[in-house]
Amino acid sequence: MGKPWAAPGQVVGLLGGSFDPPHAGHVHLTREALKRLRLDQVWWLVSPGNPLKPNPPAPLAERMAAARGIMRHPKVKVTDLEAGFGTRATADTLRELQRAYPLVRFVWLMGADNLAQFHSWDRWPEIMARVPVAVLARPGQRMRALHSHAAQRFRLERLPARDAERLGRIAPPVWLYLDMPMRPESSTAIRRARRNAP
Repeated sequence: MGKPWAAPGQVVGLLGGSFDPPHAGHVHLTREALKRLRLDQVWWLVSPGNPLKPNPPAPLAERMAAARGIMRHPKVKVTDLEAGFGTRATADTLRELQRAYPLVRFVWLMGADNLAQFHSWDRWPEIMARVPVAVLARPGQRMRALHSHAAQRFRLERLPARDAERLGRIAPPVWLYLDMPMRPESSTAIRRARRNAP
């Protein structure tokens, strides 16, 4: 697919993952981020494969089609940029995005469950140094996320949630945690249910 387009100075949220499968929780998080962070766009980065997961995901083309089917919004682009860049680690993907779009402001979007184990990501402090990070509430994850290694290490760089609309225009490292209405869906639970279905 062709590369997505963004005007210079636009603030683009990035939601990365295997999306195996994409679900209503991804859509909800995306819509909340657009609204609360005043993003110009959100790009879903459907990864070729997650280096932290032992089992390979469904084929990329299948996950891209499913993502496009469920995420319908004029400001959201479903992309396979990581496959084009040949990257797997988020730090490398961000480097390539910033090279390809030097005048675009990116914000990394993640669920609270990801912040809880963010310190296990490859070169995670580099991610914090490259882009602002928005952490969005996930069921049962608030305490784990806010007491995580990453949250403690970058506690002085945490922005109050009331300043969410400013996040994309503040130089990193900066992050915030957003409480929001939550949905229970998870890709892991959906895959487990499919495996156990008669």
